[in-house]
Amino acid sequence: MKSLQSELERRRAEHLYRRRRVIGSPQGPLLQVDGVELLSFCSNDYLGLANHPDVIHALQQGALTYGAGSGSAHLVSGHSAAHHALEEELAEFTGRSRALLYSTGYMANQGVITALLGRGDTIYQDRLNHASLIDGGLLSRAHLKRYPHNDLSALAGQLDNHSGGEALVAVDGVFSMDGDLAPLPELANLCADHAAWLLVDDAHGLGVLGQDGRGSVDHFGLEQADVPILMGTLGKAFGTFGAFVAGSEELIETLIQQSRSYLYTTALPPAVAEATRTSLRLVQNESWRRDHLQQLIQQFRVGAEQLGLLLMASETAIQPILAGSAERAVRWSKSLEKEGLLVTAIRPPTVPEGSARLRVTLSASHTVEQVDRLLDALGRVDPGVNE
Repeated sequence: MKSLQSELERRRAEHLYRRRRVIGSPQGPLLQVDGVELLSFCSNDYLGLANHPDVIHALQQGALTYGAGSGSAHLVSGHSAAHHALEEELAEFTGRSRALLYSTGYMANQGVITALLGRGDTIYQDRLNHASLIDGGLLSRAHLKRYPHNDLSALAGQLDNHSGGEALVAVDGVFSMDGDLAPLPELANLCADHAAWLLVDDAHGLGVLGQDGRGSVDHFGLEQADVPILMGTLGKAFGTFGAFVAGSEELIETLIQQSRSYLYTTALPPAVAEATRTSLRLVQNESWRRDHLQQLIQQFRVGAEQLGLLLMASETAIQPILAGSAERAVRWSKSLEKEGLLVTAIRPPTVPEGSARLRVTLSASHTVEQVDRLLDALGRVDPGVNE
């Protein structure tokens, strides 16, 4: 039997051990972390809506109307009017025929892939895809082929050699650890040429990119015909919880019939759906949030480059600073925490060996002064010897 304790000790020795922090305050730039107030730069609350008073009020009113939980799966007795209204609004927002709510993004990705693919089919994935896409491919029992990050020529070669069955290309719209965008127009053309599905996980693009925050697909001017399957999460820029898949009438009906992670789980609490309906309106109506976020991104990148920090090619709210070794990333993170800043060290296996980093995430709720404070602290971090 494998020794669990020895594996835990190995993780500690290699600076890969993870531990939970206890948050005692609402999400926002200033967090109570293990009883200490820290200025946080590691939340995915990109537009600052997680603690918005209107969203909180909608959640409260939803609980008064529908109670605390949904009580059942969508196809039993758990599909409320709040769920139905949110699905219709998300479909309109994304420019798609229909949308279907899932309890998490992980479940949405697994659910759509396993419903559409099986033995004899093939799924093609970028090597930096989110774990939920990779796991969905494995669960589907389809052939899994991975191509180097954003390498269209490699993907084209793989598609040219497709040996039969359904083909599906799955990709992050915005890559969660690097912050860069997938080349969606070129991917859409490749998929059209090879009669392959294209699934875009836009967890980190929706709300932030595109007209009125419609995401990376809209950012590139693409539509449902170009990207037949769109997955989005609600716990990031929308500030609430849950996920959805949007696409054609036939796609959504197929998922309702065949998607196990939709069929066999309790529906999202209706109160959360009501809160999300409010945050969806704020995403569309308060464009100043995206404008301010873009200003902060530029401020940070200019300042970090002046400090000589090794940034990645990201123009999004995700701004990784490469450290190299896990030891170095952890040391940087601890140094910043001593100055009252919370910036998470990202280490293997979340990122490839040798590419450990600080993952700085910016929010519209941050101020210019807070970003300056982060840059000042980064300027005092001892670069040390990379191992």
